Amino acid sequence: MNSSSPRHFSMIREFHLADFFTLANAASGMGAVLLSMLYMGNRSRDLLIAAAALVLLALIFDSLDGRIARWRRKHSVLGRELDSLSDIISFGVAPAALGFAAGLRGGWDWIALLYFVCCGVSRLARFNVTAEDLSKGGDAVAYFEGTPIPTSVLLPGILVLATWQGRIDEGVYGGVWAIGPWNLHPLVLLFVLSGTLMVSKTLRIRKL
Repeated sequence: MNSSSPRHFSMIREFHLADFFTLANAASGMGAVLLSMLYMGNRSRDLLIAAAALVLLALIFDSLDGRIARWRRKHSVLGRELDSLSDIISFGVAPAALGFAAGLRGGWDWIALLYFVCCGVSRLARFNVTAEDLSKGGDAVAYFEGTPIPTSVLLPGILVLATWQGRIDEGVYGGVWAIGPWNLHPLVLLFVLSGTLMVSKTLRIRKL
């Protein structure tokens, strides 16, 4: 028998009910990424709408895992790390993939989308290392520094509206600007704004 098997089963036993909802969050986000990739192949707008719907589903799972953890009074370092890793997929990579698939594919767009994802990663890493200080000895943080990464769900919402109106690809909102060697679609600046608000240290949002 493989010597790693006992460790494997030990890890499974460390999972709590809330952690499975966290994994459902990650699965939903990855599903959104895959649907965005499929759209690039056959251009069915239903795929983009379905991808955005999966990001919304990820948000629901993200909300439920926290509620279940508080209800069962089961909190763990593993759960916190799972939550952060899932969130970067669902609310960082997935919205960026949706934006790219919808037409934000200029050179400057690439940089903006990469910036957005890196801000999301940085925001979650900072939260994990400062959570104890922000919680002031309690089980939950008293406030957020910068906007929580799930607020990026607004971006797929805007892209769904654009899809329904046929304002994607060549007809994307705001058109396209030629700046130096590359193109920029002004719509991508919403991703820049979202990322910047995430990493802001001056913006403090009290947790409800």
